[in-house]
Formats: sequence, C-alpha cells, structure tokens
Amino acid sequence: MTLRRKVSILGSTGSIGVSTLDLLAQAKVHGSADTEIIALTAGKNVQGLIAQALIWRPAMAVIEDEAGFEALKAGLAGTGIAVGYGASGVLEAASMNADWVMSAIVGVAGLPPTVAAVKTGAMVGLANKESIVCAGLSLIQMAKQYGSIIIPVDSEHSAIFQVLQNNSINRVSRLILTASGGPFRTWTRDAMARVTPEQAVAHPNWSMGAKISVDSATMMNKGLEMIEASYLFAMPQNQIDVLIHPESVIHSLVEYQDGSTLAQLGPPDMRSPISVALAWPDRLPWPAPALNLAEIGRLNFEAPDQDRFPAIGLARAALLRGGGAPAAMNAANEVAVAAFLDQRLGFLDIAAVTEETLDQMNGAGDLSGDPDIDMQTAILTDASARRVAARIVSQRSN
Repeated sequence: MTLRRKVSILGSTGSIGVSTLDLLAQAKVHGSADTEIIALTAGKNVQGLIAQALIWRPAMAVIEDEAGFEALKAGLAGTGIAVGYGASGVLEAASMNADWVMSAIVGVAGLPPTVAAVKTGAMVGLANKESIVCAGLSLIQMAKQYGSIIIPVDSEHSAIFQVLQNNSINRVSRLILTASGGPFRTWTRDAMARVTPEQAVAHPNWSMGAKISVDSATMMNKGLEMIEASYLFAMPQNQIDVLIHPESVIHSLVEYQDGSTLAQLGPPDMRSPISVALAWPDRLPWPAPALNLAEIGRLNFEAPDQDRFPAIGLARAALLRGGGAPAAMNAANEVAVAAFLDQRLGFLDIAAVTEETLDQMNGAGDLSGDPDIDMQTAILTDASARRVAARIVSQRSN
C-alpha cells in the first residue's frame, strides 16, 4: 500500500527539514510513499530553498528573511511556484491545505506557524519543541478544538508515543528520557569553562543545527524535553526522569505500575521518528538503517550530573512554577546560546544567564501564574525574557 499525503515543511532547509525531504525521496523510490509538496519555508537559506523547490515543485515557497525574497523570486521565475517572504508569508504557507505539516522552525518563531497549521486541522509532525514548551496546554487544547493531531518528532517523545499503549497513561509510573550526554559528558567543570563554540556544536552521535547542538551540550535540550513530555503526555514533572545513555540506541523508556519498563530502540537517525509521524497510525516501509545490537555489544547508562549540567534542574523548576516560566526560560537560553556562539559569553554562563533571567522576572512579577497561557501571552513573555537576558549578557560581557 502506498502512503499518499499532501505535505508542507516549515523549516525545510534545516536539519529536520532536509531529513524529511530525504525520507520522502527514499520512500518514493521504494514505492511506499507518493507525496505532494504543498509548501516549503526557510529562514535565510534562499539558495537551499530554491534548490528544494526546483526538485519538489511545491505550490508555494517562502523565505522568512525579506532580504532573500528577490533572489527567491528570480530563482523560481517561470516555474509557476508562488513565492512569499516574512512572517506573514510563513503563516500563509502554514495555513495551506495540507494533510501533514512538519513544524521544524527553530525557536519561538515556530509557534505562530504551528498554531496556523493546527487550525487547518492537519496532522502536525512537531519538531519545534518551543511551541509546546511556551504554550503547551493551549496548543494541545487548540488541536482538539480543530481536529488536528500533534505527533512528536523528537526522538525521545516519538519513542514514548510509540511505547505507550492505548489509553495507558494512567498506568504509567515514570517516563524516562534518555540523553547522549553530549560532547562534554566526562569533562570537569573547569574544562567546560573553556569550551569553544566549535567544540560545543560537534555532537558525538546526532547531526543537528548549531543551536540544538549547544542545547545538547548543556543538556538544556533535555530540560526542554522534560517540559514537552509533561504537556504532551499529561505527566507531572516528578514522574519524568532523565538518564544518560551515550550510545543513543534507546531513545526513551516508559515504566509501568506493574514493574514493566518498555523501551524504543533505533539508530540515531531522525528519519526514523519522522517516518513514524508521517505514516501514523501506519508504518512506512523505507530503506531504514538497521540496528545491529551484536555489533554495538554494550549499552551504558548513568545519572546526569546536576552540578555540571544545571539546565535540567532549571527546567524542572520552571515546569513547577508553570505559567510563563517555561517560555521565559526558553527565551533566555536562546539569547545566551546566541551570545556563546558569538563568543560573547562562556559556555557555563549559558545556564547562569538563564537562571538569573528567571530570578529577575520572578522578582519583578513578570511571569504569569496561569498554567494555561495562550500564544500571545507566551510571545510577550518571550520578548520580555529576551530583553532581560540580553541585559544580563551585556553586563557579563563588559
């Protein structure tokens, strides 16, 4: 049976978008999928977007950076592909009539397009964790209202999604998210203080963008994933744990009340969870990389070091605080990571800036206590946290 989907990809030139298109190409050659691309959007990589659009012939291609619009228009002249730019263009693409939308725009910028896709009633493959972190309960309620289905694409949440039996969440005692530990798993704090951006983006297992790679190195990605798991699976934070697993073979585990622990295993390849989201509730046959446990030989596990990786604790505290705290934490972290990549901030200062931002916003009463904050409140909180974090970064840089 051939899977047929009308697909839009928001963030098509990023690592998730590229993996999605590669999966679609392989599945098409394999004969298991025949997809029509409705829309492709990119941030700044206009040449990459042009190349993709010429191959896939979407109805619309959008570059978010207005500076790339003329190049996009020229590159696609005569093709019949509609072109757009800016945030409004991305929203238009997200609102088009697709069966399945990949939400892969990095950062809080991905929240409004994700909401727009949900409002169409489409199935949404969610790789933009910030959408859930910043406005999780509202987004989930909105999906129910519009008949949209949100399927997580992060390998950890995809694993939980696959392992959970029908309506069994009330029989779960713990969700266990695994983490590779990143490139500095065995480093001392003194050594971590001297980490360079080049070292931080060199992930040992996964191929990811710079920001996500730094989040993995600080383990903030795992903190964000804890928040995401809490909202996606209606699980309180004290029933979500993190386990270091350097081989990245087990992607998450679900511990049930009867003592059984079920795990999902697979190679560290994002095309696998993407295929799960794309084909749900079916499975998509494609030339997937096989897992050779005999060759791997041994799987290792350890508890995360909270002193060297305080981001997990920060995320747990933000989840407990609720309201705008997760959105503020995410925004402060984005500002701090950008400053680190720009060599204006030290590696260990990323978590410190994030914590100080939350402390200042708590002290000033700038965080909503309403656990069900809407998109506009989340965006306002994000903007406020960015201002505070930028000021702290500036003070530390001087």
